[in-house]
Amino acid sequence: MALKPEPTAPFLSVQYALRVLETVSKHGDGVTGTQISRETGLPAGHLAPLLLTLRREGYVEQVTGGAYVVGSSLLLVGSGPARRQALETRLQRILAQLRDSVGAAVYISRYVDGEIRITQYADGPHTPAVNEWVDFRSSAHASAVGKCLLAQLDQNGRRDHIARHKTPRLTSRTITNEKVLLSKLDSQPATVPVLDLQEYAVGTVCAAVPLTAGASAGCLALSLPVEDAHRLRAAAETLNRRAAPVLLSMAL
Repeated sequence: MALKPEPTAPFLSVQYALRVLETVSKHGDGVTGTQISRETGLPAGHLAPLLLTLRREGYVEQVTGGAYVVGSSLLLVGSGPARRQALETRLQRILAQLRDSVGAAVYISRYVDGEIRITQYADGPHTPAVNEWVDFRSSAHASAVGKCLLAQLDQNGRRDHIARHKTPRLTSRTITNEKVLLSKLDSQPATVPVLDLQEYAVGTVCAAVPLTAGASAGCLALSLPVEDAHRLRAAAETLNRRAAPVLLSMAL
């Protein structure tokens, strides 16, 4: 299974962030923003908001004099047997913040060994998770998560998945024609959220944005009850803008 080569906007942000973190890590006594800009090649206009995000997420800290040093979050996820637990805890905190920010249940999903897996999610009393009435592994053609992950695969990967998991009708809006589905996946812009408008379940709308890094296909998604469908596009755009910290945590 191969991924489509086009990077997403969050992935580009993460590439820049990793370059900044590498530079900060090389300077144990701290490094100024001007020097970071010089060593990374990032202009000040791009570097300033990136440093603000890295400070907010705890990956860098600013010391007396304005220099930047490695932050506690980067030290926490750096290495050791507790790395996986530290990463999961950090991602769960980020997901909870996203849930509260967009007012919807949010999910991280990955395509692992040819199957769709929801690896983490955050819901609440006022932001209920979607009712998984059909196994997500068998409903990629209908769910925002599934379509977003399939869109990141190459043609062979998509055809292989559909050959193993057919495209049954789940609601009156479900795409069941394989040619139509493949055509829609092929035309899906990498930077535009994938929507599910009651295709998986009546009464629920969803959106997903890709989290693609290297050979791993992933996505960040949200779900809303249909009565809140008017908020879906704005919530999806917020999700897209906030995807970089999630992808950065996964990349470290």
